[in-house]
Parts: sequence; C-alpha cells; structure tokens
Amino acid sequence: MEILVTGGAGFIGAHLASRLARDGHAVVACDNFNAYYSPAIKRARVAALLAPVGVACEDVDIADHAGLLRLMRRHSFGGLVNLAAQAGVRHSARAPFDFVHSNLVGFASVLEACRLQGIEHLLYASSSSVYGRHGDTPFLEDDRCDAPISFYAATKAANELMAHAYAAQHGLAITGVRLFTVYGPWGRPDMAYWDFASRMLRGEPIPVFGDGSLRRDFTYVDDAVVALARLTQRRPVPGHEVFNVGHRQPVAVRDLVSALEHAIGCSAVIRPEPMPASEVPVTCADDARLTRCVGPWPQTPLATGVGAFVAWLKEWLTTADARAR
Repeated sequence: MEILVTGGAGFIGAHLASRLARDGHAVVACDNFNAYYSPAIKRARVAALLAPVGVACEDVDIADHAGLLRLMRRHSFGGLVNLAAQAGVRHSARAPFDFVHSNLVGFASVLEACRLQGIEHLLYASSSSVYGRHGDTPFLEDDRCDAPISFYAATKAANELMAHAYAAQHGLAITGVRLFTVYGPWGRPDMAYWDFASRMLRGEPIPVFGDGSLRRDFTYVDDAVVALARLTQRRPVPGHEVFNVGHRQPVAVRDLVSALEHAIGCSAVIRPEPMPASEVPVTCADDARLTRCVGPWPQTPLATGVGAFVAWLKEWLTTADARAR
C-alpha cells in the first residue's frame, strides 16, 4: 500500500515512516518544518531515518488544503497517517492560534482530503491529554474526555469529534491513537526528559514541578511505532475507533530523574518549580483494546529506553557543537 505520513519529519512521524518503508510499503512523507523547535533536527531526522529507506519528505503544510491535495493527487495513497500537529501543552497557553492553524484547520483539511481522494484508512494522533484530570486509573478509551485543562488537549479532543463526524457522514475508516508520553532517540527538545538530560550533561540544575511526584506513562518510541504500524496496516472498516498507546505503568518524574542520573553517570541538582495549571497529576493507559487488536506489543523498560536516548543525545550534542564551530 502507498501511504502518506504527515508530520514525517517529526519525532514519531520519522520513526513510523521509516518502519512502514522497511515493512515494504511505498511511503511519502510531508512536513511544514516549522520553528516551534529547531528545524535542524527535523532535517536531520529526514537524512538519518527517511532518506536511507527511500522516503521523500515534501515541504507541505496540512492547513494548506490546496497544497495537500496537489501532493495527494500525484500519488495513489491507500492510507494516510496524520501525525502533523502543533505540540506543547504549555505552548498552547502562549500561542493558541498556532494550535488552531495546525490542529483544527489542518486536521479538517486532512479529513476533507481523505474524503475527496478516497483514502481507505486514516490513522491520526490524538493524545493522552484528552483525559484531563481523570481520577481513576488506568484510563479507558470509553472514559469521558470532555474536560480538557489545556488548549492543546481541547484541540485533540476536537480532533476526535471531527473524525467521528466524518466517519459517520462519509463512511470513512478512521483510527485515532491516544499517545502516552512517547520518548527516545530523535525526540523533541521541548520534552522534559530531553531538557533534563541536556541540562544534566551541562552541569546545570533541572526544573522539576512540585516534588517530582507527577506520574507519566512513558512509552518508548520503538514500542509505539510497532503499535502504530500494525494499526495502520489493519483491514479498513468504516467507522471511528480510538486506541490508547501506553503501557499502564506510570513513572514518577523523580524516578525518571533517577534513570537519567544512572544513564549519564551524575547526580541531578533539582530546582523546584511551581506546578502549572495545565499539568495533570498522572497519565496511565489501559492498553487492553490495543492488545486485542494488534496482539502483544513491545514494552521497553524505562532504564533501557532512557539509556538509548542518552547515548543518542550525547552524539547529537557532540555533532551540534562540531557544526557550530
């Protein structure tokens, strides 16, 4: 099957596009290469992960509906994976219209393009943030998700409603994935694990919200990609279905710091920070629905995943320093 991956220069997008190509699919990627974080790492992902497996990544913004249609009409895509989105819970408080552009206008553009082009199966990224301050764990896909506490979460919840409506009105086969704190090599510099590690490598204090008791269901990127690849390739069935992609094992931020200390070989200096209003106390995925659909999927231990990330980050920072000189 020929597959389009939007957000293909992004963290998860580049890993997934590479995996689908290695699985034998004809894959095309696109990205708008925006400057939310340095486009240099996006270009480097394309060179390291996509180019070696023959995946081209075109400069297309999904909110440019005409441009997206031009790209799609040059191909015969059977599947589309929409990972293009504006990320960043705290950024959504500062720049809400960035999220309107990519997550609302952009996603509407993707849905309509799928309808017009007869895409057999659309898989798109939602987020664990749609659960808000959910009191009961683990989180189930059928739990209520109508009380988001960040604008980012609100846009992702809106995506799920938009997808449900398009599936109902137009008979599309659409799958949403609620991703739970994906981390690993080639990650995003705005994520806490990257920020902590890079500061620790420079000998700087790390900012930790509250007492470090926030818990997140960390999901190693290779594990998430296996689940997404299997969902992408399943038989299309008209309708809309949502899956958690997380492992039901939330980790306290203080334990993440301990794993980083072990991998880096130093002790972290903690700088306590006030808790932002947009932070939830815990995320915890029930993955039973996912496992029933795709079978058992990998679960990389946190220590292993953090070790792989730190090894990659050291190499990335070394080459960045060399480029700067």
